Amino acid sequence: MKTGIRGLCPRCQMGHLFKGFLKLAPRCEVCGLDYSFADPADGPAFFAMTIAAVPALAFGAWFQTAFGLPLWVHLFITLPLTVLSCMALLRPLKGWLVCSQFFHKAEEGSIDFDWHDKAKGQQQNGQTPVA
Repeated sequence: MKTGIRGLCPRCQMGHLFKGFLKLAPRCEVCGLDYSFADPADGPAFFAMTIAAVPALAFGAWFQTAFGLPLWVHLFITLPLTVLSCMALLRPLKGWLVCSQFFHKAEEGSIDFDWHDKAKGQQQNGQTPVA
């Protein structure tokens, strides 16, 4: 987890995971690990928005009720606070998800037709299928 948050290679913990702010490098410059396995998709954005939205909403509600300011003030205070907190979380979360994929050997899912056929046969014979 710490390796991903720091943006380091999941295999050697020395090379860089990122080429830019959020763009993954093609491979580790130290051990040569190919990062093409990594596909965090929208996970980092979802987690960043979820983590940042609750405190930002609480701050905005408190700010509004405490001071009774016009709505346009939130455009200059609450909105930038929310965007900056999301941006600060994106890179560490993406690194964490990529390293988790490597550690857990995540791959695209598939259906095990042989297991389903065997389980169906067991059910027809009155047996309970075993995973």
